[in-house]
Amino acid sequence: MMSDKNITEDKKNIQNQVMWNRLLSVVEEQGQTLIRTAFSPIVRECGDISAGIFDLDGRMMAQAITGTPGHVNSMAESVKHFINHFPLNTMSEGDIFITNDPWMGTGHLNDFVITTPCFKNNKIVGLFSCTSHLTDIGGLGVGPDATDVHMEGLYIPMLKLADKGVMNTTLLELIRQNTRQPIETEGDVYSLAACNDIGCKRLVEMMNDFNINDLKDLSDFIYNKSLRAVENEIQKIPNGEYKNSMMIDGFENDIKLEATLIVAEKSISVDFSGTSKKSKFGINVPLSYTKAYTCFGLSCLLSAEIPNNAGSLFPFEIDAPLGSILNAPYPSAVCARHIIGQMLPDVVFGCLEKAIPNKVPAEGASCLWNITFRGKTDRGANNNSLFAVTAVVNGGTGARPSKDGLSATAYPSGVRGTPVEINEAVAPLLFLKKEYNPGSGGKGKYNGGMGQVIEIKSAIHEDMDLLASFDRIKFPARGRMNGENGKAGHVSIKNKGKLNGKGTQVIKAGDIIEIFTPGGAGFGNYSERNEDLIKIDKENELL
Repeated sequence: MMSDKNITEDKKNIQNQVMWNRLLSVVEEQGQTLIRTAFSPIVRECGDISAGIFDLDGRMMAQAITGTPGHVNSMAESVKHFINHFPLNTMSEGDIFITNDPWMGTGHLNDFVITTPCFKNNKIVGLFSCTSHLTDIGGLGVGPDATDVHMEGLYIPMLKLADKGVMNTTLLELIRQNTRQPIETEGDVYSLAACNDIGCKRLVEMMNDFNINDLKDLSDFIYNKSLRAVENEIQKIPNGEYKNSMMIDGFENDIKLEATLIVAEKSISVDFSGTSKKSKFGINVPLSYTKAYTCFGLSCLLSAEIPNNAGSLFPFEIDAPLGSILNAPYPSAVCARHIIGQMLPDVVFGCLEKAIPNKVPAEGASCLWNITFRGKTDRGANNNSLFAVTAVVNGGTGARPSKDGLSATAYPSGVRGTPVEINEAVAPLLFLKKEYNPGSGGKGKYNGGMGQVIEIKSAIHEDMDLLASFDRIKFPARGRMNGENGKAGHVSIKNKGKLNGKGTQVIKAGDIIEIFTPGGAGFGNYSERNEDLIKIDKENELL
């Protein structure tokens, strides 16, 4: 028979598991509040956010399912920075803290991170944090042209957005004055604050329902259970040292990404020694963002069913040499850090393929092909004559060991494509074409996902700027297990010639910009492809 002590322990574990599930619903409502109240299309339509709850030690207990790895896993570290700058004993109910520091936030100035302490019975019990991408915060705009971070826009250190419920109107005025979209930007700041507020409200309701006054036991339960689960998965992988490298386009020079992955008994370390030095331009990556996407790649293959939190991330140790493009120090330009950061899961997969063959997908387009335009507009609110918009578009993912890749799908970012109707409503753009690009996915036993072909021009007789931040134009996604490479990306003025993959370029009124996003690579030899699948490919004109 079970002892009374064991019965009590089982009841406690069951209650903790139920509370954990409730907590996941709390942070998902937190994230949905952000999406539903946001002003920027990239948040409202594409879900370029993160939201989560943290204990008083700054450990992430739970994150919203909706959100990008670059935001979530870097935000997991940013809360500790907030606590260091604003000790818990100095926080009051109604306080809200804000920053967009790339090295203490999520990697570039366009991401605002807001953290809010949660109080129950006048006692702080936890912290909620959230992030979203703001389309314009001044400077040279969302592109890689800058040569230091201060050229890239408004730089907000660790500050109070609200003090005991009173908003910092001076800070809000500074934010409004340093953006080409003052209404949208200020609205997004309030949206971030509201998102944390609903999280605090729901957490207190949960704690009242379960009659608890602090989160320590629940946080320890989540941390320890997640840690053990990931350690168990690591133990299934042969111990050893595995290496991989990848070439990508870069800006002024080609970039080499090199990784050494070491599997130990209960941990995995990834060292990016050998990676290229930092760039002069804004494609550099702060280490926090490098860690975020490297950890995500590891989690996808090793612990996909385990919720993401401080415990599940603890066994992964990531490092890159200071001064390399994956650990660029202040004041490096970092605005387009996603270009390289989102390649890192593919780099890690190449290491793990040597340890667990036939379980790793082929390389994909990987980084988002965000099409950012800026210029004059005929549809600005409150007499605003300028527009800045980012149309999120995606390439194909790499083929999987047992399935084709996904077409026009963002991996690893998870950011959804912006609907054409939304882009045309908020900016003077006319989309003439947006469709799959047949044959862009690499052939294989399983084919890579297809990219897209898109044609756009100005809807008014005005020139506009293209802030190009594209990659995989020179170095396409590589196939695995004899699968073929994906097709490289391409950007040009239709019937007039190629454009550069990176850097601001003028699109003349009447010109049509033509964009081909990269395809994912194939997995396995095409000669082994199922005849029924080939027949379907031909019927759907996908080859």
